[in-house]
Amino acid sequence: MALLEVSGLSMSFADKQLYDDAEFQLNKHEHMGIVGQNGAGKSTLIKILTGQTLPVAGMINWQKNLKVGYLDQYAEVPADMTMYQFLQTAFQELFDKEAQINDLYAQYGETADDELLVKAGQLQEQLEAANFYELDTKIDKVVTGLGLNAIGVDHLTGEMSGGQRSKVILAKLLLENDDVIILDEPTNNLDTAHIEWLVEFLQGFDGGAIIISHDYEFLEQVTNTIADIAFGKITKYRGSFQQAMRQKAEKREQQLRSFEKQQVVIAKAEKFISKNKAGTKSKQARSREKMLQKMEIVDAPDEELHASFDFPYVPMQSQEVLQVKHLTVGYTHALLSPVSFAMTHGQKLLLKGFNGAGKSTLIKSILGKITPLNGESKFAPAVKVNYFNQDLDWDDDKMTPLEVMADAFPKLEPRMARQRLGAAGINAANAQKAMHLLSGGEQTKVKLAMMELIPSNFLIMDEPTNHLDEDTKQALKKALIRFEGNLILVSHEGEFFRDWLPWEIDVAALSLK
Repeated sequence: MALLEVSGLSMSFADKQLYDDAEFQLNKHEHMGIVGQNGAGKSTLIKILTGQTLPVAGMINWQKNLKVGYLDQYAEVPADMTMYQFLQTAFQELFDKEAQINDLYAQYGETADDELLVKAGQLQEQLEAANFYELDTKIDKVVTGLGLNAIGVDHLTGEMSGGQRSKVILAKLLLENDDVIILDEPTNNLDTAHIEWLVEFLQGFDGGAIIISHDYEFLEQVTNTIADIAFGKITKYRGSFQQAMRQKAEKREQQLRSFEKQQVVIAKAEKFISKNKAGTKSKQARSREKMLQKMEIVDAPDEELHASFDFPYVPMQSQEVLQVKHLTVGYTHALLSPVSFAMTHGQKLLLKGFNGAGKSTLIKSILGKITPLNGESKFAPAVKVNYFNQDLDWDDDKMTPLEVMADAFPKLEPRMARQRLGAAGINAANAQKAMHLLSGGEQTKVKLAMMELIPSNFLIMDEPTNHLDEDTKQALKKALIRFEGNLILVSHEGEFFRDWLPWEIDVAALSLK
């Protein structure tokens, strides 16, 4: 029996149809990757599967008594708990049994009722069977694997950044050992080493898994089946991500050949009918008309919306572009050892390191958005910086992309705004939706489209690929390679920067945490 059966699933928002009569199954031991372009409905599907959103139609049937764990990166976390206390809640049922045992022994001290000892012994056996006394080791293993020891297990969750809380929530989910785990972009807040640990964990996970990720290198390693969402359909492919994409391409080519072949047949038949409707071959013409009426029409393959980017470059004469001297960054105390480096015209630099190491703080200090604790950073006078902040925060998220652009660039013609959004992969319908109704990837595309309206010679990009689909990431990569000026890039996706960014600074090696 399947762990999950989805049938007749239809979902739409206003004028956008996400799925129409879709169906698929998650079987035992399957690790299913969910892929599709930004806005295709991947996160909506997860919300439907977890009961947060009701579909327009369809049945969602989970196997009875199944324990399903869901990585909700926005879940409320008690602010007054330490990280370790929060992680212990993954085993709350076992700690409750321990409390029961202590209570039974206390009652026995008062009543000397041997029945109480029997009950306590039974509970004790259950704890031992569940390896209760090895939980600290189990927690430590996950804490180390995800790099949480850099934050500190005694750190209060209420004092953590959003990225740190997301990692802690992921750790708790992995500790719970559910029958099925649902992960929505689990690598967004992980650096390379911790992604490798998560890959190893998932490869050894015997239960079912549903994973949304735009990190296709990650999906290739942890999935054995793929559900592709495109044009209102959910198509399941067996095999790795690359095998699934080859199957998809072959299916599309086959459909294109069938479409083109049928169009030739239709054209010939229509020409014959038009020529012979009233002649001696009118009977044959009517026969061909009936043939066309009964013919099952093959549709042309749908074309996905492709993004393209071009960041306008402002020429400059200065060779020295940026000087960073003994820069000590942090809010109340230093996060990193003093940082020193210099960039000359055209150089491109990668900042890497675990989440929370201080990459974003370093960037904001260089930009002057945060006052450094010591040292200095100085751009050449002719430098014009264009900065991508990874946070998807809007002054008014009820405004549409067109309104956001008009507010930021009052002289911009509406026609040009629509063109720029369209080139970034935002279609006409989404350009007129409120920002909070767009997916994370679509909101990122709006931010990138706005950056294209700012002429510059120095790009600073803080995790720009977090929510982007593969096609858009490739378009962004080409634009950054093509850009003639300087670049500082923060990214945890090796596949995105590995073959074109030779100069890097490992911020984790400078971390004082």
